[in-house]
Amino acid sequence: MPSDQTVSLESAQNKLILKGGKSRFTLQTLPAEDFPLVQEAANFGPSFSVPQKVLKELLNQVSFAMAVHDIRYYLNGILFVAEGKQLSLVATDGHRLAFSSATLDVEVPKQEVILPRKTVLEMQRLLSDKDGAIEMQFAGNQAKFSFEGMEFVTKLVEGKFPDYNRVIPKNHKNIITLGRLPLLACLQRTAILTSEKFKGVRLNIEPGTLRVASNNAEQEEAVDELDIDYGGDEIEIGFNVTYLIDALANMDQDMVKIELADSNSSALLTIPDDAAFKYVVMPMRI
Repeated sequence: MPSDQTVSLESAQNKLILKGGKSRFTLQTLPAEDFPLVQEAANFGPSFSVPQKVLKELLNQVSFAMAVHDIRYYLNGILFVAEGKQLSLVATDGHRLAFSSATLDVEVPKQEVILPRKTVLEMQRLLSDKDGAIEMQFAGNQAKFSFEGMEFVTKLVEGKFPDYNRVIPKNHKNIITLGRLPLLACLQRTAILTSEKFKGVRLNIEPGTLRVASNNAEQEEAVDELDIDYGGDEIEIGFNVTYLIDALANMDQDMVKIELADSNSSALLTIPDDAAFKYVVMPMRI
């Protein structure tokens, strides 16, 4: 309908009529009372608020590790843990785990719930990077978020989330600290020649050198090297390169620390001098 025409609206039984100039449109509609509404829980707990920017950053740092349509339904979302002045978010798909936390200005009531995947994605889209607050309330099977004149109500995922503290390795003796962007670029170059179904890369770590290699069914091979400050054990270990790229791409710090035990143990990626972010990835046979 031309933009310079005045548009008028009329309604009839299950119809919406739009008129403008010589144009007329009649659209079929449904009764408003048939619109499905979420039945809100009657016993929401006490509300508390956190900065929108903080929550959005936490979601961005872990959401990539959520499972997608996993039969273990409790993995198809994010564990949300609030206690005291600490807010922590955890996501895992069984092959990798991402943990991120922030210290709040005020103490919050203890909460431990699983937010569904669709809720997480929608929250990432709606939340602002500004300093405005988001108010939260939780019931037995629902969560309510209020911000910028909007009220967002969602069901929670029922089930027992894995004990993430047992998954995060401790006291790995082989530690590499290197630039995040050089490592990311190295992995991206090597990933080009991985198999489409088999995204494995080999990391050969020895004093002074990190070598990343990949190959595919066409017998093509890629090898890339980085100079590193490292004096630990020689280790050859395989990873799904996508898992490593995802973690590095969702960090914005200059340096990354990789902690390893041996070729059969999971690797821990962290930010130097910052315990707020932890990323665990399981090795794979290559």
